[in-house]
Amino acid sequence: MAMEASLCCSPTSTPYPLGTQAQSLALSPLPKPFSLSCRPRRRQTPSSTVRAAISRAKKEQTVEAVKEQLDGCHLVAGIRYKGLTVKQLQDLRAALPPTSRLLVAKNTLVGKAVEGTPWAAIAPCLKGMNAWLFVHSEEIPEALKPYRAFQRERKLEDNDFTGAVFEGRFYAPDEFKSLETMPSRAELYAKILGALQSPAISLVSTLQAPARDVVLVLKAYVKKLEEESGGSPAA
Repeated sequence: MAMEASLCCSPTSTPYPLGTQAQSLALSPLPKPFSLSCRPRRRQTPSSTVRAAISRAKKEQTVEAVKEQLDGCHLVAGIRYKGLTVKQLQDLRAALPPTSRLLVAKNTLVGKAVEGTPWAAIAPCLKGMNAWLFVHSEEIPEALKPYRAFQRERKLEDNDFTGAVFEGRFYAPDEFKSLETMPSRAELYAKILGALQSPAISLVSTLQAPARDVVLVLKAYVKKLEEESGGSPAA
């Protein structure tokens, strides 16, 4: 009994005063409940899925439309159309010859359409806001004149050509004069037919002309021969 009494009354087992324990419990912060910071994942609604599909389809249609215009095209030119109104674009389209087409398309989509083709040389124009002029005629100056007239009438100096590709070569804006002053088909025919009837030195100089000039001259000469041969029996 004496041993049990001494163990129970050991100094090391002296309890803290009741007031101290209550104060300690009052000052101890309560643990915060565990919470997840991750927000629930937003589910894709049927309407957003439809919108995405429509957007993708429109982009594919635009790429195909550009490819169609490139088929049989002789020249592609970019026009800076920033600031032009819908009415102005409509007026410009109306002023173009039937063999030219104006198309507004994003640079990325045009880049995708020309990828891997000779028209990829148009890459320097793929920046800013462009309308694209597709010329389906060998009469390049006649195709460029309507926009120059449109630009002068409305004082649109800032809305210039951004560049063009002709016969696989890129033409910067400051090189457009060479495109706009090219001889017409009739002038080329007269020039080359005259050279064919002149001394050999004239023919040699003619054959050293740009590929387009030589091709058109040869076409004219073949056509002349066909007309002459076709008209002989009737005579």
